[in-house]
Amino acid sequence: MTKIKTYFITGISTDVGKTIASAIVTEALKADYWKPVQAGDLDYSDTHKVQALVSNNKSVFHTNSYALHTPMSPHAAAKIDNVTININEITPPKTTNHLVIEGAGGLLVPLNNKQTVLDLIKLNYRVIVVSRHYLGSINHTLLTVNTLKEKGFNVTIIFSGNEHPSTEDIIKKMTNVPVIGRIDEEPYFDKNIVKEYAELFRKNLKDL
Repeated sequence: MTKIKTYFITGISTDVGKTIASAIVTEALKADYWKPVQAGDLDYSDTHKVQALVSNNKSVFHTNSYALHTPMSPHAAAKIDNVTININEITPPKTTNHLVIEGAGGLLVPLNNKQTVLDLIKLNYRVIVVSRHYLGSINHTLLTVNTLKEKGFNVTIIFSGNEHPSTEDIIKKMTNVPVIGRIDEEPYFDKNIVKEYAELFRKNLKDL
């Protein structure tokens, strides 16, 4: 019998490829997908984007707990919408399927005056950190991974963007966590490309 798992996808910053990674993981596992907090782009949200990239007919795409109108840090976007994010109201959807949860921005992005995205992650989740090379990305990756490890989480990495061997090598050496794979800087992403990466990543994901 297959053990049902929850995968939480976070990034070392914003715009590092979390949503593409989420689509690939969702497709690889034929998992459900859920983004608890969406800030901005409500007409074409991350849920819409993932749904457009997933081919299988098993995945269910669950409704955001908070859908905020302004593309900025959730705590600030919520203030503009005259709401306060209460993490007690952010409850994972009930499902008998694997679940992929996509965070908002990086690990310590504030949700309110006291809590961050990190507070949404439960100890039984498999946490996938998406790391993309840029000046400062080594520091951001090590900070993210080490924070998660100190909290006792099961952590892995997906690299995204153009390959940068020296960056990736030092991250692997200093974090000593498994790497699921890398997502190259493709000209575009569609269902076929996502499916190809899903095939490549499936075994490593199932082994988590």
